[in-house]
Amino acid sequence: MKTTSFLSSLLLTASLTVSAQESATITIHSDQGKQIIPKEIYGQFAEHLGSCIYGGLWVGENSSIPNINGYRKDVFNALKDLHVPALRWPGGCFADEYHWMDGIGPRKDRPKIVNSNWGGVIEDNSFGTNEFLNLCEMLGCEPYISGNVGSGTVEELDKWVEYMTSSGDSPMANLRRKNGRDKPWNVKYLGIGNESWGCGGNMRPEYYSDLFRRYSTYCRNYNGNKLFKIASGASDYDYKWTDVLMNRVGTRMDGLSLHYYTVLGWNGSKGSATNFSKDDFYWTMGKCLEIEKVIKRHCDIMDKYDPNKHVALILDEWGTWWDQESDAKTALYQQNSLRDAFVAALSLNVFHKYTDRLKMANIAQVVNVLQSMILTKGNKMILTPTYYVFEMYKVHQDATFLPLDLNCKTIDVRDGRTVPLVSATASRDKNGVVHISLANVDMDNTQEITINLPGINAKKATGEILTSQKMIDCNTFDNPDKVKLEPFKDSKIKDEVLKVKLPAKSIVTLELQ
Repeated sequence: MKTTSFLSSLLLTASLTVSAQESATITIHSDQGKQIIPKEIYGQFAEHLGSCIYGGLWVGENSSIPNINGYRKDVFNALKDLHVPALRWPGGCFADEYHWMDGIGPRKDRPKIVNSNWGGVIEDNSFGTNEFLNLCEMLGCEPYISGNVGSGTVEELDKWVEYMTSSGDSPMANLRRKNGRDKPWNVKYLGIGNESWGCGGNMRPEYYSDLFRRYSTYCRNYNGNKLFKIASGASDYDYKWTDVLMNRVGTRMDGLSLHYYTVLGWNGSKGSATNFSKDDFYWTMGKCLEIEKVIKRHCDIMDKYDPNKHVALILDEWGTWWDQESDAKTALYQQNSLRDAFVAALSLNVFHKYTDRLKMANIAQVVNVLQSMILTKGNKMILTPTYYVFEMYKVHQDATFLPLDLNCKTIDVRDGRTVPLVSATASRDKNGVVHISLANVDMDNTQEITINLPGINAKKATGEILTSQKMIDCNTFDNPDKVKLEPFKDSKIKDEVLKVKLPAKSIVTLELQ
């Protein structure tokens, strides 16, 4: 990103004062668009953790909460509206202690287990393979199964693949039929373990490389269902893990995962989701934007071994991680403020730039856990500011990424990071319509943005804006619409130049017409 002016060596304090209006310029290179933004960049993640599954996605057919075959109706409809392209399940750390046969057959006969990773709660297995894959089918999204390598066996994973995808006269296919599903499901994405360097077994990359080769050999393709096999990859800055796997596994894997969380992490605390300072906000923006350096470094290593980019980078866990709410009754339940929406927008803007290698991203997590789309409480549901970013940005799914040059002011924050005060991305959809998403990171000042549109013949721009009075604002069950989308009208086009007045702390998506 180019910058022409800087707030040099500026440390944020309560006495920070700048002018009420700043300016930025953008040039969109519509003739240079080559790379498609895979819809899977907008993937979701659902783990048996807290109330993500039970009370979030699933309440059962006999619940007083309105449901569709056991799935919460309000949550289902909200996810359907979001055009969820891929959903990862059952974990996370839970995946490597999950034995899939516990979660099939009549629910009354399924064994209860202790979820030792997340609070020792009792897991009744009422939501299992059939429930998950049927949900994906109803949502029209690709299921992403995380297989158990840490505590499971090759035979167990092999049989799971057969149960899900085989149409033959075989033991596992017949077991599926006995459980009420004649036709196999289409299952594309299969993760061979999760965080094998940590909760998935505390393995060394050399050892895991051999395990991947072994497990993936027995995960077969049945009846035209071709598995996209994803190796358990690195946590953020562990570049050695990526190097070893690319060297020892290489193109035997279809994808290599990566996890990156935006965590405040001061004084032994991850920080509050809603009680934070201006300094904390800008630091958070710097931390989330650092994902670009991390992605680029991992991509460079992958390019060394795989210059033709046969192996995809899969960012299957990302997002904010704050302290659990003090009154939370389930693990990792956190609120979701306008700050989280900015993390989502800025991160997605980065992801669009690297889709020659980055083919999927799964935000953690879909309901009631970490940076979720949705929060539920009894029969109530609220949509979070992050949900609204994903709703605004769904126009970029499967669209052509349009490179751009951005000139704006920056701000220096603690730990030596530099944060541009404007973030932007643009794409052209299958119908030739151009969409531009903009974020004004400046908490105090409007940005007058001039966008040059050479070769784009548009007469007007329409769009939506997400903002609020305070950065700490969030939606609650008493006030569910405090932060929501509103029409945005402060833009005009003349002679291939778009002028936008972007309010402080706001995110906008525009459609050029």
